[in-house]
Amino acid sequence: MGSFSLFTIIIIAANALISYKGFNDYNFFERYKFNIGSIRRGEQIRVFSSGFLHADSQHLLFNMITLYFFADRVIYELGEINFLIVYIGGLVMGSLLSFYFHKNEYQYSAVGASGAVMGVIYSAILIDPMMQINFIIPGFVFGIGYLLYSIYGMKKRVGNIGHDAHFGGAVGGYLITLILKPSLFETELLMVGLLGIPIVVLFILHKIGKV
Repeated sequence: MGSFSLFTIIIIAANALISYKGFNDYNFFERYKFNIGSIRRGEQIRVFSSGFLHADSQHLLFNMITLYFFADRVIYELGEINFLIVYIGGLVMGSLLSFYFHKNEYQYSAVGASGAVMGVIYSAILIDPMMQINFIIPGFVFGIGYLLYSIYGMKKRVGNIGHDAHFGGAVGGYLITLILKPSLFETELLMVGLLGIPIVVLFILHKIGKV
């Protein structure tokens, strides 16, 4: 894993340029970050623009390095245009799930490409469930475990982390990949089912009022 396609370069460059603009321009950062009150007043651009802003250089670097290591697997299987669809879909789904869970918290704000990156990660894992994470953990185990932890994080408000955006991004990557590569229902049906378990768990917990 880990190579640069033109689309990966464009995405990383866009994140770097917009994030550094935000680091040095408080008004720009405030204008385009994810904020429930502003979105409810009609500033829907924040659903998208917030995915290119980061809290600091470490936040930016972590997300872009992670993207670098998973992007090529998705590009190889789905192509560059579809990779872009997965990335943007994960970004938007992450923001929408955050909006859904925080819709009455008018001061709630967030930034970062984590939803988009999680969409790419979950897409890569769905395509290659046995890929090694940190050279040890099978991809499908990491994917299921991470989303179950995200549910716990959403429920307990663990850390200053947008667990709902991570979860929404993964859901976006999961669904879009299945739409773009329906043959996975034949070649990886068991893994499609296993990787869908956390999504079902979240739905059930939300229906019974536990999340």
